[in-house]
Amino acid sequence: MKTEYIHEQGTGRLNEDSISLSGNMFGVFDGATSLNKKIFENGKTGGFIASGIAQEVFEKNNDSLENLAQKTNSAIYNKMVESDVNISDKVSLWSTSAAVVKIDNDVIEWLQIGDSLLLFIYKDGSFEIPIKDYDHDSETLSLWKDIAHKTDKQIFQVMNEQIKKVRTAMNVDYGVLNGEKDFSDFVKSGKENLKDLSHVLIFTDGLFIPSKEPQNKNNFDEFVDLFLKGGLVEIRNHVRNIEQSDPDCRVYPRFKTHDDIAAVALTI
Repeated sequence: MKTEYIHEQGTGRLNEDSISLSGNMFGVFDGATSLNKKIFENGKTGGFIASGIAQEVFEKNNDSLENLAQKTNSAIYNKMVESDVNISDKVSLWSTSAAVVKIDNDVIEWLQIGDSLLLFIYKDGSFEIPIKDYDHDSETLSLWKDIAHKTDKQIFQVMNEQIKKVRTAMNVDYGVLNGEKDFSDFVKSGKENLKDLSHVLIFTDGLFIPSKEPQNKNNFDEFVDLFLKGGLVEIRNHVRNIEQSDPDCRVYPRFKTHDDIAAVALTI
């Protein structure tokens, strides 16, 4: 089996994405900082700490994927309590998404929560993303598109209340690992037979191809074509070129010019 990966910082001060490469287990984690922007431990953000906790727990590779997700969630909770985070206030919580796969003989087990994704490319040329309801930012980015050419202000500031609304919906409308018990309602998992697969991709949303129409569902046909042409780096270069053409995020609505990327590709 061949392994390819990308772990790259975007335009933020820290790379809040983490990546795990541990024997037969591979994972990507996308941390999200609390909206109050509080800083901890020598300048670390909550998102950086949360995704780092996920990486550390899953790299132990000493339990089922579901139990490792539970341990991660508990560890994030404990670290927030230790750091005097107001855990009763959702916008103060640290969080991380996750996409993890584990190879066991002829089977690949997987677990996912949030908007970090898995993509299976089969030997017959077809592909599948087993998660359908991951895009909790589509409403925000659609409103972003409407506002983009109506104001000279920083769009992120104009959209503050909408962004807060979505954040308070964590583990109500969509799932993340953030210390809340209800995260378990949103964990998705499954198994695939390796004999049917040619490639397995796991990646954070920094590798999503930007769209001018965020209200539409992501079409991963181009994503797969780029991968088959030149691997993860081909997708990364395409994404970065689009982002560079729109540094103010007004044509292709998104939260920052370049997002962090964590991605792993397994070629069977």
